[in-house]
Amino acid sequence: MKRVLLLLSTAALAGCSMAPKDVRPAAPVPPSWPVGDAYLRTSEATLPALTWRDVFRDPRLQTLIEQALANNRDLRVAAANIAAARAQYRIQRGAQFPEVDVSAGITERRGNVNNIGNVGGGAGNAGGNAGGNAGGNVGGGLRTNYTTQAGITGFELDLFGRLASLTRAQQNSYFATEAGARATRLTLVGDIATAWLNYASDASLLAVAEQTAKSAGDSVRLTRARLEGGVAPRTDLRQAEQILAAAQNDVARQTTALAQDVNALRLLAGSEVDPSLLPASIEQAAPSIAAVPAGLDSSILLRRPDVVQAEYQLRAANAQIGAARAALFPRISLTSVLGFASTALTSLFNGDAFTWQAGTTASYPIFRAGAARANVQLSEAQQQAAVASYERAVQTAFRDVANALATRGTIDAQLRATQLQADAAADTYTLANARYRGGIDTFLQSLDAQRSLYSAQRQLVTVRLTAATNLVNLYRALGGDSQLEVTRAGPRPVPSSGTASGTGG
Repeated sequence: MKRVLLLLSTAALAGCSMAPKDVRPAAPVPPSWPVGDAYLRTSEATLPALTWRDVFRDPRLQTLIEQALANNRDLRVAAANIAAARAQYRIQRGAQFPEVDVSAGITERRGNVNNIGNVGGGAGNAGGNAGGNAGGNVGGGLRTNYTTQAGITGFELDLFGRLASLTRAQQNSYFATEAGARATRLTLVGDIATAWLNYASDASLLAVAEQTAKSAGDSVRLTRARLEGGVAPRTDLRQAEQILAAAQNDVARQTTALAQDVNALRLLAGSEVDPSLLPASIEQAAPSIAAVPAGLDSSILLRRPDVVQAEYQLRAANAQIGAARAALFPRISLTSVLGFASTALTSLFNGDAFTWQAGTTASYPIFRAGAARANVQLSEAQQQAAVASYERAVQTAFRDVANALATRGTIDAQLRATQLQADAAADTYTLANARYRGGIDTFLQSLDAQRSLYSAQRQLVTVRLTAATNLVNLYRALGGDSQLEVTRAGPRPVPSSGTASGTGG
């Protein structure tokens, strides 16, 4: 009965934990997004389910994203890190259970069995010695011993939750690694969309440069003819040639940029990129990027992968405090051995050959110059740093979303103004060129109009790219894409007690 009571009390003690209770710090950001002239005036609402397919609707871009999610090398590194973190958790969890070892052996020994020479030693010392030597040589033989045993060595009774806290810390580190992998996938999706839009923008800039080069070539031929006819001065020809050379330089530069954009997409996708998946222009690609829902609550940031990762790291730091506190108390270990030993293999498992041994040890450091308490202080300081890191992650996420919303609130007006400017510049160039050809205005006026049109067209492409990229940045800043979970069931909940749950050993 005493043994039963002892076992029950030991089991009860093994479930206790000295780790602080996991408490998520209050989000150090306002409950809603900033509202003002630079921000959309939106109502507070819960964010609906959001996936990258809802935002990136062009089938070509979706194909590229799927290709990247399957082949990107950064994701393969992240998957390997998850596997390593899972294995480390299982290794640490295994320390909470007894380790049973089985061994078997055969021992052979040859030696003097009996010194029988002394039996005939009554005839004298010389005779006794001779008889002893003879008997020793004759009595030598081979002796074989068979053994087999199974035992538990050094199993620590986790009375104060040290091993449970270490297991919990490792489990939360594993979950943090999973969240980090989801952050990598979220970043990859955004990078693919951005690179795809950059290619579309460079394709449009190349088209503008080629169109300007063609128009400048026509101007060069016209002014050369007027120069040869004595109507125009040589300065008109040289100015027209400057415009042509600048446009030709931009054509070469944009051709290089397109090739580099393809290289960037190829690296992100992890394989070759089908040219049919590339957009023809930013005018074609930008409308395919959809806006995320307008009504957003800042609590959605708690689903962002980097914020989730910081929270699991905070929980791991909490568990480390429990392990450090438990290390201040004695450690009790159990050892037991069951085995058989026999000189004959056939009688190895007979009852007389059975042996057993059991014992327990308790250790407590008397003097460590304050190292144990310093270790507790170290874990508490690391936990405070983890709290600050978590709060900084939330604040950074809030800033990212607020910046994206600030751009979102003004980009439409900017795009409309730039479009009006480009239309006016095109009309001005048409009129100025006609008046020059009719001999009403000078070539300088036509030249200035052409330069203004070229600049306005390039600026329009840039603003369109900014508007489309802003939607990508907003999607990435919000996080929480349900299609980017690393595991099908998502991160498993962390147990509230010191005992571990999850993958078995």
